Amino acid sequence: MKELNEVWPIFGLVLTTPRLILRPITDADIPPAVDAARSGIYEPGMNPFSTAWAELPKAELGASMAQRFWRARAEATPASWKLLLGVWQERDFVGCQNLGARDFAVLKTVKTASWLTRSRQGEGLGKEMRAAAACYAFDWMHAEVSESEAMSWNAASLGVSRSLGYEPNGVERVSWDARREEIQRTRLTPGTFKRPDWRLQVTGHAAVADFLDISL
Repeated sequence: MKELNEVWPIFGLVLTTPRLILRPITDADIPPAVDAARSGIYEPGMNPFSTAWAELPKAELGASMAQRFWRARAEATPASWKLLLGVWQERDFVGCQNLGARDFAVLKTVKTASWLTRSRQGEGLGKEMRAAAACYAFDWMHAEVSESEAMSWNAASLGVSRSLGYEPNGVERVSWDARREEIQRTRLTPGTFKRPDWRLQVTGHAAVADFLDISL
């Protein structure tokens, strides 16, 4: 009988940093992911996302998150993909680091987004998981650009971007969740990337690259 990783190669990907393990979320990981989100991601009234998904009633949040994870799998093709990587510190699920792209073969550009439970914020984990995504994108996927964005008031996220070498890439006024916000877009390249003093460990990349038609 085939292993699940053989059927869905993305599940075999594992990124390891000094303190964290990042890997695609399987169905067995959905309950701890939901529990982590329910424990709190941001202070009340300070939603940093385009929709207030983390504020859904407990009865709805789990189903909504599961649908998001399943949708990312179902829609993954070489032309458009999103890796939803769960983040573990030892045995604890502490957040999610997303890495996605459209027309990657032509644009060589990825976009990142992430969240971290409030109980683990302020420890440098947000920077470590974003650095892992950048290392993987540049060194393994051969991306040429990594883009991110945050609301103009989100000092923590923008601080992580600056610390890693992201440069401002324009401000846009948007309507997010029926409210007006200004979004600061940022851009990172291999030349501006302030690399961490550790080396990312990666397993399972060859199968992912083959599945997404990314040149090794």
